[in-house]
Amino acid sequence: MKLAILSREPKLYSTTRLVEAAAQRGYEAVVVDHLQCNLVLEKGAPSIIYQGQPLTGFDAIIPRIGASVTFYGTAVVRQFEMMKVRTAIESQAIVRSRDKLRSMQILSRAGVGMPKTAFTNSSEEVPEMIRQVGGAPVIIKLLEGTQGLGVVLAETEKAAQSVIEAFHNLKARIIVQEFIAESKGADLRAFVVNGEVVGAMKRQGKEGEFRSNLHRGGTGKLVKLTRAEKAAALLATKALGLGIAGVDMLQSARGPLVLEVNSSPGLEGIEKATGLDIAGKIIEYTAEIARKRKPKATKSGKSAPKAMPDTQAD
Repeated sequence: MKLAILSREPKLYSTTRLVEAAAQRGYEAVVVDHLQCNLVLEKGAPSIIYQGQPLTGFDAIIPRIGASVTFYGTAVVRQFEMMKVRTAIESQAIVRSRDKLRSMQILSRAGVGMPKTAFTNSSEEVPEMIRQVGGAPVIIKLLEGTQGLGVVLAETEKAAQSVIEAFHNLKARIIVQEFIAESKGADLRAFVVNGEVVGAMKRQGKEGEFRSNLHRGGTGKLVKLTRAEKAAALLATKALGLGIAGVDMLQSARGPLVLEVNSSPGLEGIEKATGLDIAGKIIEYTAEIARKRKPKATKSGKSAPKAMPDTQAD
């Protein structure tokens, strides 16, 4: 079996682990830089040219598409889909997950618990928006932010209004969320593969830091999720139609609250925190969908994962 790992950095931990896990199972894994792919469209014969040669012979792909190149990366994934090559993560699911507002609308409709969130296009509505999420302190997030960047904690209403107005003046799109004080700078990352939580860790922000991202200096440790936390992670992943996902949640007085669902979650933090072979789970899932015409059924007997439609045209 021949797999393509779409990654711009062949030496990254996640990429090398996937290559290693594939080799351990007797599969060939080739790292393909999706930004170096040229897409050729013609009637009945879409193709991809890479390093001067057509990309052919792949049974499946594993997209590792960075947020900054979502547009081009998902175009490459779509091209593989048009070429009848199976993908561990569908192009449309990546697009859904990357749009924070759209993904939260989908999760809200699916009944997933989340922090109360507000969005407006008018600076005049800022005071009301802050009140709608429960008042200060509030979390302000850039819709395009990743790895904790573009996330601000505003302690007072005046500070929140200043930050929001500044972002609006820069034509930046933001959302405002209630601050969950009882989480105490920690969150949960549940790693889901093929409708199953295959690993989980608790991430704790460093002293004085409300963001728990490992990229911001946070630490991760193995944690056993409650039944409610597992259910929230699986529901969120299914709603977005993701076969592989990292689901970030806060522990709150009213149960788990989903912050974000990541379609290209890193492997280093979760594998080191849990000691589990998450890369192997991803390879096994990818190989399985490559062998079958339809994705593997979940333990409940339902095909997994199929997204809940977010628009009539989607």
